[in-house]
Amino acid sequence: MNLFLIFAFLFFIGSSVGWVLELFYRRFFSDANPDRKWINPGICTGPYIPLYGFGLCILYTIAALEKFSIIKDPLLNKLFLFLFMALCMTAIEYIAGLMSLKICKVRLWDYTNEWANVQGIICPKFSFYWAVLGALYYFLVHPHILEALVWLSDNPTFSFVIGLFFGVFIVDISNSVHLVLRLKTLADEYEIIMRYEMLKARIRQTHDAARTKYHFFSPFSSSKSLPELVSEWKESFEKQKSHKHQK
Repeated sequence: MNLFLIFAFLFFIGSSVGWVLELFYRRFFSDANPDRKWINPGICTGPYIPLYGFGLCILYTIAALEKFSIIKDPLLNKLFLFLFMALCMTAIEYIAGLMSLKICKVRLWDYTNEWANVQGIICPKFSFYWAVLGALYYFLVHPHILEALVWLSDNPTFSFVIGLFFGVFIVDISNSVHLVLRLKTLADEYEIIMRYEMLKARIRQTHDAARTKYHFFSPFSSSKSLPELVSEWKESFEKQKSHKHQK
């Protein structure tokens, strides 16, 4: 099968499944969502997160290269495999987070309260989670991925669905980039680092307080303008910082 089609299929599956994982994580565990509301995760409008798409491509490649390992002990070989998966996923997370933070002044996620974090972008706890996710992928998902690729080779018409996905995805990414650039402009104006998830949570709170309809797939849609919302968030953040400093 064409290698490009394989990775396009993996990116499609990984981005979609990753969105579901993040949706539940943001709903039940994220500190950026203290009200425990359903909030559209990620930077895109649609149900996909590119980071997980690239991640699945990486996990598939590492698992496929296992047969070339020079470690003969099966247990050590598996442990090294999962460690390498975690390192690669952490590297992708760090590159994506650093580029967003340094170039766009937007913090997509925040690990600053986690032990031994690096710039609030990566930390040992979530690297461990990546290792666990890699192990789950290897034992529970990879065999089905191989079966799915065989099915895809027997049903090439499904490539039309993948093509449709990427068509919508490209348009969505373009709109998301435009939004991030607007947030960067506001971040430069107020001399702050924009916390993406916190801002979305504040917009959700605004809708709930006003008892207006919250648009799940348009998380930045509000009766207030984006500059107004950012101004309110900035004032709130400064008060929190001042309060912590007084303590």
